[in-house]
Amino acid sequence: MPSVSRQITRLGALSACAALLAGAAAGCSTTQEKAEKQQAQAKHILDQRAKRQKQKHKDDKNKPGKQDKKGS
Repeated sequence: MPSVSRQITRLGALSACAALLAGAAAGCSTTQEKAEKQQAQAKHILDQRAKRQKQKHKDDKNKPGKQDKKGS
């Protein structure tokens, strides 16, 4: 009965490949979700930084005795 053994071997190999492909697909979506979250977090951090810098620049401009020194 070598043909039955061959069929079982093929079925086992096919099952293993399917399981690996399913695991890889699940891993990719998780990685993409992580990347999206990190990108959103980085954008938020950069937006907050720009807001603070803008406010600091505005505050520095309004301080008495503070002038831009050009050519010094």
